[in-house]
Amino acid sequence: MSAVVELYTYDDYVKWEGDWELIDGRPLAMAPAPVRKHQSLASELIFRLKEQIQECEECEVLPEIDYKISEDTILRPDIVLTCDETGETYLVKAPLIVIEIISKSTAKRDEKYKYEIYEEEKVPYYVLVYPDDLKVKIFKLTSKGYDKEGDFTTQKYHFKDIKCEVELDFEKVFRRYRK
Repeated sequence: MSAVVELYTYDDYVKWEGDWELIDGRPLAMAPAPVRKHQSLASELIFRLKEQIQECEECEVLPEIDYKISEDTILRPDIVLTCDETGETYLVKAPLIVIEIISKSTAKRDEKYKYEIYEEEKVPYYVLVYPDDLKVKIFKLTSKGYDKEGDFTTQKYHFKDIKCEVELDFEKVFRRYRK
């Protein structure tokens, strides 16, 4: 006898208490509130992106907003850069850049499941930040899927071919954590 797995939709999701994501109808509890280093890096990344898009009225940088991919898949990226978004309650279009800050409890979800979903949804850039290693992995969408642009620790990276091109200088992003 096989176990019956109950699947959920967005209508269920919005009624739940706490922080959740929903992948293919399966609820996934989010980790407890991020640690200080995670929040500090998120703030730094948001600041650096926002200061570059001040003149671009169609684009915005948002922390932890729901991205409704379908009725049974809702993700909450750590940071997104999105342009021409029409959703009020949640994102309805693929962001141009998704940034996930990796923790031990979410690493597999971010590196495998979300990677595959963002690739399928045609998110142009997927960025994984590893706070413990002070390293970033950047993936750029190509016609064949994501291609790894590299591992970055002190270098700059220019996000090209998107509406509001931006650059991140990882020397500055990680500066306060270097010893």
